[in-house]
Amino acid sequence: MFNEYFDYKRGLDDHTSVGIGGAIVRNGMSPQSVFNLAVAFYIIAAILGLYICAQSSWWILLVGIICMAVGYLYTGGPFPISWTPFGEVFAGFFMGFVIIMITFYIHTGHLHWYPALMSIPVSINIGMINMANNIRDRVKDKASGRKTYVILVGKRIAIITMAVLYFISFAVILYIAFIKSYGSLFLLLVLLSANLPIKAVNRFFKGDQPLELMPAMKVTGQFNTLFGFLLAIALYLTAVFAI
Repeated sequence: MFNEYFDYKRGLDDHTSVGIGGAIVRNGMSPQSVFNLAVAFYIIAAILGLYICAQSSWWILLVGIICMAVGYLYTGGPFPISWTPFGEVFAGFFMGFVIIMITFYIHTGHLHWYPALMSIPVSINIGMINMANNIRDRVKDKASGRKTYVILVGKRIAIITMAVLYFISFAVILYIAFIKSYGSLFLLLVLLSANLPIKAVNRFFKGDQPLELMPAMKVTGQFNTLFGFLLAIALYLTAVFAI
């Protein structure tokens, strides 16, 4: 919602924009209503967060404040993170690593290197959804003054970066699968999703216009979902057969 509001206010989104919610520019909602809804959801999240803190640790409050600040500053504030080369990094780190580690800590009361290592491919895959969006929107973003990674290095290098990071994502899982005491061949289930990043990269190379790149973006989202689902199943099976 903040993204919808601030991109509209900065003139980045209009009725011709592809791949956005369109609540303001196409569906008639007032910008202030969208902003107010975003604030309302933040208040609800904060209340739930305070309850979680009371049930686990008040250290969660500090992390939660930082996360909520980044959520707002991603598109809000005088220097939006999404307008810099670090959008993918922030998206992947906070929506991957931080969420996984904070969840692990809430349930166990301590931190561990295993979920941190497991969060790497998850973080990468989330960041690549962001990069896919930036590849699609690179022309309009550049005209608006954005300095994303895609704009700085160009489409071809950005797609190559995506391919390399997807490879690293699978490499990390393969490494974990064979770690002594913690490894599990069940983790190899994620390889069933390997065709999707290949398909996404190929489609990004072939397409150029936003509408042509939408199918490639769709595949990155499908891959993130399938990869996560297979990883969850693998971890569950690992736990069951280890008992």
